[in-house]
Amino acid sequence: MTEPPTGIPTTGTPAERSTTSAPDPDVEPPTRRPGVRVGVDVGDVRVGVSASDPSGILAHPVATLARDADGDADVAELAALVAERRALEVVVGLPRLLSGLEGAAAEKARDYARRLARTLGPTPVRLVDERLTTVDAHRRLRDSGVPGRGQRAVVDQAAAVLILQTALDAEGTSGRPPGELVPGTRKPRTKKERHR
Repeated sequence: MTEPPTGIPTTGTPAERSTTSAPDPDVEPPTRRPGVRVGVDVGDVRVGVSASDPSGILAHPVATLARDADGDADVAELAALVAERRALEVVVGLPRLLSGLEGAAAEKARDYARRLARTLGPTPVRLVDERLTTVDAHRRLRDSGVPGRGQRAVVDQAAAVLILQTALDAEGTSGRPPGELVPGTRKPRTKKERHR
């Protein structure tokens, strides 16, 4: 009698002996919060904006805003886009160094996210790691046939799409909100405060 190779189950039904594991019916799959998210890629000159579908599955480009470091006109425009879409939250890219540490660009993104959180009020703002997102956006545009000169107009939106899609995929896998919550987000007012 020929012995079966080691490591292969020889008892139970064929389904039980299968080497592929079936989902455990007692374990809940990760859940994704419904609602539109807005993605943001912050630059010194431009700010790329993206948004998701209402189910929070797929990101798409929305707009490129001119950065107004002195007057924050772009922050006001972004707040209007968030209100218009009744967004669940805003995801801002955090450009860490390849080492994982944070440099000047990350500090600028954190400062922008804090100002955005103060403007948006109770709508949460989250920071997610966006290493190499801009490089990846340029590569994808080049692969799509967009010439180098034409990339400048859309690369910020493309980077914002990649940032938001990364956040959406992370939540779909883990069932938890992505990245880190930005301090400064105001809590919703209580009924008592609203009637004062």
